[in-house]
Amino acid sequence: MSRTGRRPGAPGTRDAILVATRRRFATRGYEATSLRSIASEAGVDPALLIHYFKTKQGLFLAAMEPPFPPLVLSGDLRSLSRREAAEMLVRRYLAAVDSDEGRNAILALVRSAVSNEQAATLLRESHANELARSVRELTGDGDGEMKAALVAAQLIGIAMLRHVVGVDRLARGDPEKIVATAAPMIEACFH
Repeated sequence: MSRTGRRPGAPGTRDAILVATRRRFATRGYEATSLRSIASEAGVDPALLIHYFKTKQGLFLAAMEPPFPPLVLSGDLRSLSRREAAEMLVRRYLAAVDSDEGRNAILALVRSAVSNEQAATLLRESHANELARSVRELTGDGDGEMKAALVAAQLIGIAMLRHVVGVDRLARGDPEKIVATAAPMIEACFH
């Protein structure tokens, strides 16, 4: 006899679990999210989470891997002025964090990094590595990591205030106005 209201481990169930996982970790963080709450949101039996991912940490790591949209911050920045490159970085970051899937993945990492070292490592590596590559490409200097860390701090701050804290001017702000205002601060990190 099958349980009513629960979806069996059919095709698509794993993906539904990962979507629910990103959403729960984005809203609650790692420590405050239970496997039971994820299973409930995904409409599956909690045993399926263990079946597919073995542990909560295994589930978290799977949810933070592609196919969630990569940040795609880099590109050919060398052909742009520093101002244009700063605008492009902010615009691309906002496009990622303003999409449901991108926002959930990034905010899951940010919220979870506070209480989980593996999440902190993933956040450092995903943001720092991609940003450092972009900043080094633009500036051509060896201090790209420090500059990238400062850029990441500003971008993550924008995402947190826009989507978690809900600072009105950012939460409801037009992305292009945010780009125009934030780009000069980002550009300053390139010098």
